[in-house]
Amino acid sequence: MAQKEWIVPIPGTTKIHRLEENLSAIDVKLSADDLTEIEAALSKIVVHGSRIS
Repeated sequence: MAQKEWIVPIPGTTKIHRLEENLSAIDVKLSADDLTEIEAALSKIVVHGSRIS
């Protein structure tokens, strides 16, 4: 969500306490350094196989 304003989370749960737990993520603030570190880690992941269309 920090990278694209059109990204919207879709919580998938049947338990109210889990929904409340998920909603608390709105309070998490990532710095520019955090995002850079996450992007660097993700760029090292090699995806194998083809996409299912």
